Amino acid sequence: MRNETARHDITVVGGGLAGVCAAIAAARLGRSVALINNRPVLGGNASSEVRVWVCGATGHGKNHHAREGGIMGELLVENQFRNPDGNPYYWDAVVLDAVRAEPGITLYLNTDVREVDAEGPDEARRITAVTGWMMGSERRIRFESSQFLDCTGDGLIGHLAGAHHRIGRESRAEYDEAWAPETADGITLGSTLLFYTKDAGRPVKFVPPDFAKDITETSIPQRRIIKAGDNGCAYWWIEFGGELDTVHDNERIRDELWSVIYGIWDHIKNSGEFDAANMTLEWVGSVPGKREYRRFLGDYVLHQGDILGQTEFTDRVAFGGWSIDLHPPQGMYATEAGARQLYADGIYHIPYRSLYSVNTENLLFAGRNISASHVAFGSTRVMATCATIGQAAGTAAALCATGDVTPRELPVPELHRALLRQDASLIGLASTDPDDLALRATVTASSALSGLAVEEPDERWPLTADAGLLLPADPDLSGVELLIDADRDTEIVIDLYDPELGQNYVPRRLVGSTTLPVTAGARQWLKTGLEWSPETPRNAFLVIRANDALALHRSDRPTPGVLCFTHVPPRPSDESPQLLREWTDKGLLRRTFCFRAGETAAYSPARVTDGYARPYAGPHMWVSAPLADAPSPWLELAWPEPVALSRIEVIADDDVNEDLINLHHHRTPFDTLPTLLRDYRVEARDTDGNWREIAHVAQNRRRRLTHTPEPLTTSAIRVVVEATNGAASAHIVAVRAYE
Repeated sequence: MRNETARHDITVVGGGLAGVCAAIAAARLGRSVALINNRPVLGGNASSEVRVWVCGATGHGKNHHAREGGIMGELLVENQFRNPDGNPYYWDAVVLDAVRAEPGITLYLNTDVREVDAEGPDEARRITAVTGWMMGSERRIRFESSQFLDCTGDGLIGHLAGAHHRIGRESRAEYDEAWAPETADGITLGSTLLFYTKDAGRPVKFVPPDFAKDITETSIPQRRIIKAGDNGCAYWWIEFGGELDTVHDNERIRDELWSVIYGIWDHIKNSGEFDAANMTLEWVGSVPGKREYRRFLGDYVLHQGDILGQTEFTDRVAFGGWSIDLHPPQGMYATEAGARQLYADGIYHIPYRSLYSVNTENLLFAGRNISASHVAFGSTRVMATCATIGQAAGTAAALCATGDVTPRELPVPELHRALLRQDASLIGLASTDPDDLALRATVTASSALSGLAVEEPDERWPLTADAGLLLPADPDLSGVELLIDADRDTEIVIDLYDPELGQNYVPRRLVGSTTLPVTAGARQWLKTGLEWSPETPRNAFLVIRANDALALHRSDRPTPGVLCFTHVPPRPSDESPQLLREWTDKGLLRRTFCFRAGETAAYSPARVTDGYARPYAGPHMWVSAPLADAPSPWLELAWPEPVALSRIEVIADDDVNEDLINLHHHRTPFDTLPTLLRDYRVEARDTDGNWREIAHVAQNRRRRLTHTPEPLTTSAIRVVVEATNGAASAHIVAVRAYE
């Protein structure tokens, strides 16, 4: 046995996705980081030990342009290339590679932290060290830092330090939450074990272990869906422990979950009700995936009203979009549905004040233990959201360590600048980084997509339900035409809505409406006459009302910034209208209704320096004319006087509307996102006016690319695109330039 002391600027305890992203973020800002995990692999509930698929703000495609960016986005895009079939061990390797790529991180696996040294009165605690035991290596390690992050999920570090926290549900009156119980209690969400099956290609018997439960004696077969061929994702409802203590009763909870999993498999294999003769169990989890335990108290407690109202916090540092997803305390034995879900109209913001302790001055937290009510936690708990929170908390910790300030003292504008520079997941905030010389440049391009139109149809789309067409109104929208078929003389009703918030893609405020006569005939271009000139660029949502005599035409060509929808009536179980559930792109993803909408500035070269790095009330990117018409398009940034440059960043379009997944929940049809630049070169103009190549990229598959040429002085740079990964035009979200 050895006793050791490890000193780092920042100590991150917990190697789930929140902790991983926190550690990477801090290390990229030059801080030394200890990343400590009590398991042999990183990823927490997403690891191969537990195998929960990573959910986030997309809500599996319900929210649009909502996939997480920053470090979480990097992990998803890289996993898509390496691991499109969702192998959990390949995912482990993606996460581990990302950590090991950062020289500032020292990784301590199999290290269980159970001792915390903290001092000070209850209202002003301070952590001086934490101590962990590295299993298998007999190393007792004391970790000393100026800043600590509790990313353990269960919140043990903060608890041992004396940080204020809660367990269970608040009363309805405390935060005026309709989904909270009348009286506060200790109920939490339960834990889950998953299992995998496979077809062995020959008959395989199953002899249940003695501990397998006879599920026919429970309500499970009547209340839950059981299928022989379902993957682990379909069995998220195997949940137990909400009425117990999910930490101290962990072993009891695991045993109950095991008994039910083997009981379900016995039912599938031996009841005679399923075609499962050749099926066998491939893997059964042994580490319960916990959903909830301690939630720390910060300077602000996020609550239900903030999520549904999409509160625009001035200190927002991350976003979420998963539904408020609450499960019955009885879990798999409940007589009601396995989950109640309530969606906002779009993604919502998470404030910085919810990421640091109200009474422990050098403690930040990220993941499912942030300062949120139980109801709000029902949304923030999903792992991609936890990861974006992790990047924000890690960035804050790095800035605190550099400036020798507490998290509460850290200026929010400084944090925003750092997060935006690191391409983190903030919505509706434009970068004003004074060090980014690109923001002072004049931007031109060889071409730009200037017309909004999709004219070549591939399939009829009968108007059996209301249809939606979302278009950028930049600077306005006029001359909209639709390609329609009419089986008989009839009329068409079209409404124009403002989604109101830049991150929303649902019809909220009616702007105008028109009813037009339509004569019988095929492939008619109908002039709608609808016009809109908003004060600032934004999205317009056209609703084409259902009419069984009419059909639109659908093209298989996607168009940046254009989305199409069909309306699904509210479900009887919905407790209130939920627009996000009613408007779906099922059958329309990566497709577009045929339309014409005139000229637009939505794709102009100036968009790469408007400070936005993801869609918000418009696409915010340069899109060239089609490569087939104008090969090798270029984008130029020029300054009135020469500038000194040593770093240039190109932010490519990784199509954040595409819902990527790490495991097997669904399959995305391409390994590399087609909208990403594949081959390009960066050139600088010399004193003679000639262009000199300073960087070249081939076979790119990433969004953010950093070029560090020899320091140079130039009056202009340009990016020359040689090929995309499949998109018809070149897309560039941003170009940044630094001394």
